[in-house]
Amino acid sequence: MNSAPTGAAGTPPTPLRVAILGTRGIPARYGGFETFAERLAAGLVARGHRVTVYAEADGAPGADTTHLGVRVRSRRRPRWGPASVLAYDCACLWDARRGYDLVYMLGYGAAWACWWPRVAGVPVWINVDGLEWARSKWGKLARTYLRTMEWVAARTATRLIADADAIAARFRSVYPRGAPCSFIAYGADPVQPGEADPALLSAWGLQPWRYLLVVARLEPENHVLEIIEGHRLYGGALPLVIVGDVSDATDYQRRLLALAGDRVRFLGAIYDAAPLRSLRLYAAAYLHGHSVGGTNPSLLEAMACGNWVIAHDNPFNREVARDAADYFRTPAQLADGLRCCAAQTSAQAAAERGRRAREIVADHYTWPRIVDAYEALMHEQCTPRRSP
Repeated sequence: MNSAPTGAAGTPPTPLRVAILGTRGIPARYGGFETFAERLAAGLVARGHRVTVYAEADGAPGADTTHLGVRVRSRRRPRWGPASVLAYDCACLWDARRGYDLVYMLGYGAAWACWWPRVAGVPVWINVDGLEWARSKWGKLARTYLRTMEWVAARTATRLIADADAIAARFRSVYPRGAPCSFIAYGADPVQPGEADPALLSAWGLQPWRYLLVVARLEPENHVLEIIEGHRLYGGALPLVIVGDVSDATDYQRRLLALAGDRVRFLGAIYDAAPLRSLRLYAAAYLHGHSVGGTNPSLLEAMACGNWVIAHDNPFNREVARDAADYFRTPAQLADGLRCCAAQTSAQAAAERGRRAREIVADHYTWPRIVDAYEALMHEQCTPRRSP
């Protein structure tokens, strides 16, 4: 791992002022972007940089707060339905248009407004976050808008960031004259046996190694329906446990609930790290159906726990899991994978698979490595400014 660059006569480079936008805020309580913002921001602050993470406020924004040394600055998110996120992102971009050495926008839904910091001379990076326009939850109009914003992002950003090499390669191919696209992955913390409390499973009546696990947003591109069908074809005794919000059921989620039967259990959304870590660490296998993202946090965290992983067969998942997973495209293939997993009577085989998964995380996806990569690119691309 490379050390941080130094300036003239071996002196450390000048600290940078960085704004991170596009999340609900920190402390992380919601999803991958929030966790990423918290870990990257705290890592940069520990190295002497001044970092601000923008956060949602339901009403009038309150005073700035501090979390892990990171300034948390709130902006109002109006209640305008699907347009709320766009309005919130624009409010953050307007506020961040001056006073920073770098504005880092997570997601490209408000790519057109990224010109505001650019006009003031502030570099803007955009994390492109997979193929957002391909998500089935969007209607035709929203998909058209997001596909357009992808094109706009390639022209408004000074640099694009992709968390999977396959995504970066796509942007370089589709937008050869657009902003340069760098690949920097997401991170995870390796979890060893014994580092999570199996007693937490009793809240759901579960026993270690006696269930199969899915952690996902319940949307078609995450192939939860195919996973349930594959579990039914498998016919084994282990229940399928699904962590994902079903409180505001969509048509797709109602189909899942109707198909599930008594061998599939929906636990709802779980944001508390400790029980989620226990659910992952003690699962007999982790089933991963995501197909349109880049480096998916749920897959990395399962690998960090040494899970036996069976993942949807696509370039993004193969890039991350490599030879530490089995892959499926159809319910029948998933059923075959589950039978293969159940046939592993040797504890040594499962331990070797878990060791390989943790090794991949340790070699490529640890948070210190990710912060190293970001800091090196920031020092290479960003010049400290002294605007008020």
